Amino acid sequence: MGSAIIEHINLSVSDPDRAAAMASALFGWTERWRGAAADGGLSIHVGNERSYIAYHGTPGTHRGGRFEKGAPFNHVGVEVDELGAVEARVLAHGLVPFGHGDYEPGKRFYFFDPDGIEYEIVSYSAPASEQDAAVSLEVM
Repeated sequence: MGSAIIEHINLSVSDPDRAAAMASALFGWTERWRGAAADGGLSIHVGNERSYIAYHGTPGTHRGGRFEKGAPFNHVGVEVDELGAVEARVLAHGLVPFGHGDYEPGKRFYFFDPDGIEYEIVSYSAPASEQDAAVSLEVM
């Protein structure tokens, strides 16, 4: 059997434009597609050439406030190279990082978007200072 990857996830949000703009700004993703959904809503696909998140919203179906966390969805995990740079962009968007952790093999933090969707941001890359030290050791 061949390997399998997650090609996309589809999230219901109150404002697809806002959610897509946030993901683009935080993760450097681009809009892959935008269009009408079968239920009269709007769907915006944001990601890279291999995978994406489809942000879907239907007018009149969300009455404001945040969606309930964990019913049944828990969080979206996004792997990044530069954890600190992404955290700075999260803060610049007025979002609050929490749950910072340093564990083998990487580091992580979490944040909630305006709809209450939790994102886990994880990096398996060594910080630049560690990468420089590794290069120095290889040269010797």
